[in-house]
Amino acid sequence: MPMRLESLAVHAGAEADAATGAVATPLHLSTTFKHGPAGERVAGFEYVREGNPNQERLETALAALEGGAGALVFASGMAAITSLLECLPAGAHFIYPQDCYTGLRVLATEFLPQRGVSATAVDTADLSAVRAAIAPHTRCLWLETPSNPQLRICDIAALADMAHAHGTLVACDNTFATPLLQQPLALGADVVMHSTTKYFGGHSDALGGALIFARRDEPFVAVAHRRHITGGVLSPFNAWLTLRGLRSLPARMAWHCRNARAVAEFLAAHPRVQAVHWPGLPSHPNHAVAARQMRDFGGMLSMLIHGGRDAALSVAGKVKMFTNATSLGGCESLIEHRASVEGENPVSPQNLLRLSIGLEHADDLVADLAQALT
Repeated sequence: MPMRLESLAVHAGAEADAATGAVATPLHLSTTFKHGPAGERVAGFEYVREGNPNQERLETALAALEGGAGALVFASGMAAITSLLECLPAGAHFIYPQDCYTGLRVLATEFLPQRGVSATAVDTADLSAVRAAIAPHTRCLWLETPSNPQLRICDIAALADMAHAHGTLVACDNTFATPLLQQPLALGADVVMHSTTKYFGGHSDALGGALIFARRDEPFVAVAHRRHITGGVLSPFNAWLTLRGLRSLPARMAWHCRNARAVAEFLAAHPRVQAVHWPGLPSHPNHAVAARQMRDFGGMLSMLIHGGRDAALSVAGKVKMFTNATSLGGCESLIEHRASVEGENPVSPQNLLRLSIGLEHADDLVADLAQALT
């Protein structure tokens, strides 16, 4: 029977245990599995690096939620990104967003050139800029929408059409939105990436990453082989925790979005706030694109504080309910001065604070920010 996303989140990969009838997914911690004298796989598994029951269930669920043909899970989001991009051949060209996760930027500027892969940062909200950047040897266009940390929006469908006309693979980081709010594969992307650490796990206790593929073609096979050999696999326990988190994802995302709207609207009217980056605000420069390709606008936002770095740090230092911490997507609300955690060459504005809006009462979050902005 066809299921809507909310039902898929609860039921995908959730078949009762065949051996015991257990409704709760069993946790299989074994690193090795019994096989026959000639390596015959008695129950389909051999060694945890090649696959395990918890990993298989999670991959089944993620592929279903994103509408993909197959999924691969990894030890972290960066392990997932690295495994895909290391499959690019020497001499290839890679395009990535100007506003993006710091780890991706470091990978593009430091590590890929060591392998003979060139990289160009482009404002992916500007279709003409992307068109100008695509070269005959461009092999991958990376999208991140909404982007981290400035919540920029790009038109996935238009960019996918443009890239495919040049034979370029399109990958999209969908971590901020999750498949509950946005499905890049349905809009034309070839691969979707998630840091499952964030909203999928949902409780700030399980590191992981994933790639979901539109097709089980050569890129899928190449990345699966690389993961097997290089070993960046997700542990069974973290796979189990992430799958458990998936079951409440629809309810949590609805609450995250509702709270984020209340916070964003409060901040947008505050005199100490220079700007609020949240695609649900009509003032967002790409609000129309976000409204067209997203079901809701997410629980992440950032704001610019009048007065520069010191003023922003003062606000971050005065919050009581928000916690100063990195990461996002957990039950608790977090605040972070991104420039301070971006390493030696920060690119985020010095007066920017990124907020992960949690599951507390919206009025309490607004009250906390109100007192911190005084």
